[in-house]
Amino acid sequence: MSHELRLRPCAGGDEAALALVGQASFLETFAGILGGRDIVQHCERAHAPSVYRAWLDDPACALWLAEAEPGDAPVGYAVVAPAQLPLADLAADDLELKRIYLLSRFHGGGWGKRLLAAAVAHARAAGARRLLLGVYAGNAAAIGFYERAGFRAVGTRSFNVGGRDYDDRILSLALD
Repeated sequence: MSHELRLRPCAGGDEAALALVGQASFLETFAGILGGRDIVQHCERAHAPSVYRAWLDDPACALWLAEAEPGDAPVGYAVVAPAQLPLADLAADDLELKRIYLLSRFHGGGWGKRLLAAAVAHARAAGARRLLLGVYAGNAAAIGFYERAGFRAVGTRSFNVGGRDYDDRILSLALD
């Protein structure tokens, strides 16, 4: 099914919409993998409107929102920020795709690619050497999406939810 969406840069006041999509996407992705209580606690902390407000207030960060037409319902977003990943060769000119979320109902229509293209274009315009991201090692669909876009594995990290560690792959896209 094709959906009409629009993609726009985020502005102050979008933090509630971003938090809602972040929470819904995290639940949708990890229900049945992580404990329900752990998901709720993680979302309360990592997807609180204040987290998004901080990114919106930070000039080093860029955010985009995908909205469904008609009605402009928020259905996806991307966040690019200075990189904070455990890599020995992390450089000041690396950027990180902190989040790229799209509700599953909107997968397959090219909107994930559009969100990613906005992030890559921003990183290039900012003079970044590479765009990095962390993705749950068990999310084969997401890893395949990034690999098809040219990302390559460069490391791993541990991601804690509910007191339990999970493995993430760190992927990199060279921008030069």
